[in-house]
Amino acid sequence: MPRLFWILIALIGGVLLLLVANNDAGSTFGLANDQFARLSYMGIWGIVLGAAILGSGIPLGHIARNLAVWVVIILVLVTGYQYRYELQDVANRVTAGLIPGSPLSTTSADGAVTVTLAKAGNGHFEVRGEVNGRTVPFMVDTGASSIVLSAEDARQAGIDTDALDYNTPVMTANGLAQAANIRLDSVKVGDIERRRLRAVVVRDGLMDGSLLGMNFLSSLSGFSVRGDRLILSD
Repeated sequence: MPRLFWILIALIGGVLLLLVANNDAGSTFGLANDQFARLSYMGIWGIVLGAAILGSGIPLGHIARNLAVWVVIILVLVTGYQYRYELQDVANRVTAGLIPGSPLSTTSADGAVTVTLAKAGNGHFEVRGEVNGRTVPFMVDTGASSIVLSAEDARQAGIDTDALDYNTPVMTANGLAQAANIRLDSVKVGDIERRRLRAVVVRDGLMDGSLLGMNFLSSLSGFSVRGDRLILSD
């Protein structure tokens, strides 16, 4: 080991002397001085690592196998990072296929977000959205001017329904009902989120579910129906 130490000191000293001697010329052995310095630096570290591996007593076959495993792991990580958006899209597609109502979110190269909803068995577009960070199932309704929450879903979103003032008449599937006006901190469908949207909450027992109305849809850059898919573009 002392012999290796002095060899390394000699190499470092030789590299420094060459760089100093060739400072005005700007090159050493045909290489620019900065390139020669980097190459020498990597070479010295290669000698140190090689000596450490050979001196460890571990069979070269085991070392080669371990290095190959680490190379594969690094390549997988780099590949996963490079294709992270594509892999995210695949994960979203799998989730959308396994859980009914799950939105499929995709992000284009320019950062535009698109959310795709599949038509449910009842012929309507339904989606598992989020209100104030809590999961709320919605039916998309272009006939509703605003978001309409059932009392049960409003409570699920952390809203105190007993403290609301039900003084707004709304038309529901069960007829005319009284509702309360509120503002929602957050409404999220897939990767599309809107804040401080107006909504109404109807009294208990008047609605079985909630409606995603036009005040959310009109905030988008566009939405369209393609076969049994509803495309929301942010």
